[in-house]
Amino acid sequence: MYKAHIMNRRNILGTILTILGSGGLLYAAIWFVNLSEGVNNTKALVILGILSLVFFMVGINLVNNTKNSA
Repeated sequence: MYKAHIMNRRNILGTILTILGSGGLLYAAIWFVNLSEGVNNTKALVILGILSLVFFMVGINLVNNTKNSA
């Protein structure tokens, strides 16, 4: 019973991270299209893109590797 709760929490966390990562990637893509010249904008865009990609990949990995025992 306890193990099923942990698996469920991992699945929920993976889903939340996947949604946050995909939202961040979408925001970075929109920001890239509307980007004006500037070093600060480019640095922030790269940082946002990398963090969003990490969140997305970790979320997908958590969802795929969590076995549903219910």
